[in-house]
Amino acid sequence: MSDPLSQPRRPGIRAAMFVDFDNVYTGLMALDPAAAKRFAEDPKHWTEALADGGAGEESRRFLIRNCYLNPVIYSKYRPYWTRAGFRVIDCPSLTQRGKSSTDINLVLDAMDALSGAAHVEEFFVASADADFTSLVQRFRAADRMTTVIAAGAVAFAYREMADSVVESHDFVAILNGTSAGIPRMVPTAGLGQPLRTAPGAPGSATTAADEVRALVQAAPGPVTGAVAAHRALTADPSLKTDWGGHGKFGAWIAQIGQGVEYSSTPSPGWVWDSKRFSPELSSLASEGRPAIEEQVTRVTDVPALSAEQFGQVFLSLEAKLREHVANRGELARSVRDDCVAAGQPVSRSAVNFVIQGVVYAGGSLSDEMTARELAAAWTRNVEELCRLALMEFDDAEKLALRRWAGGGLLETGPGDARSVP
Repeated sequence: MSDPLSQPRRPGIRAAMFVDFDNVYTGLMALDPAAAKRFAEDPKHWTEALADGGAGEESRRFLIRNCYLNPVIYSKYRPYWTRAGFRVIDCPSLTQRGKSSTDINLVLDAMDALSGAAHVEEFFVASADADFTSLVQRFRAADRMTTVIAAGAVAFAYREMADSVVESHDFVAILNGTSAGIPRMVPTAGLGQPLRTAPGAPGSATTAADEVRALVQAAPGPVTGAVAAHRALTADPSLKTDWGGHGKFGAWIAQIGQGVEYSSTPSPGWVWDSKRFSPELSSLASEGRPAIEEQVTRVTDVPALSAEQFGQVFLSLEAKLREHVANRGELARSVRDDCVAAGQPVSRSAVNFVIQGVVYAGGSLSDEMTARELAAAWTRNVEELCRLALMEFDDAEKLALRRWAGGGLLETGPGDARSVP
């Protein structure tokens, strides 16, 4: 019989998991109560899914598994987490306003792990709380990978500081067992370097180029650069770093071929099919997207859709809610297909983002919601994202924002400048 002490160490990336239970559970309850229940009662399932990694990834060894929860409210879930190998840290409310000690306990434990002898390579923080932005900055400064698991709206600075984010809809899909695969998050060659997929693989630059070509060749005219870039990044998020080694979006567009061309002028930049349209785009300047749209999509994660596309999303969402679509994933797919059929193509990830935004802003996904009510809730979410990003607008810009984000459904008449309900 072999000596267990002589066995080689298990391979895998050394990782640590820190879960802000209250934050994640509350966020999931607003999105999908069934997923929230699975999160609370079966942490082993989704933790093992993340540990296994995706195609082409190394597996992970979670050397540290910590869960921070308020025992007064959530003590009934403690056995599920201890059974799954988590260390559960009680964080009761310490103030009259209900603020718990989760933040300070999580930060202290994470800093201990950062300086520990195990040399943790990847830190997972399951929380949408932007208070952890400074902690993630410390991880990055120490050249460690960081993945944020979000179950709610994530502040832009917090998102950008992390190496990767497991979005709410992806996490819900993992919890519900409907995910086709775990998002590819860990690089295969060196910490801090983005993972690149093989050419021709799902999510590769080849697929992104095909998506942009299909968009441009099917469009009734030139499309804005932001819309084309959003389509490419949806197909291959790794392009966000340096556009596949080309540095800039324009240089990447120049090499995809088949008559697809790009010009940065007039603002906000345009992509077109040179086989069907003239490169004389100066006439588009007065018809281009208002500057407010470019600012918002650049600074926040709001999808770079046109007002017409947003409007169609709300109309399609209203129709599909009337049909009582079975689950959130099927709802997003059905709305996406309906928008394509209506001549306003949008990506499924953009639809998911809008649906989440509606829920975050207090809107419901009931069959009683009208397209205008959905648009109003989404617009409140966009305004909140802008507030979190410290964006400031004058009255004219605020009105332009509402007209764009609301898809034209919030105006009751010419010159209406009233606040969104």
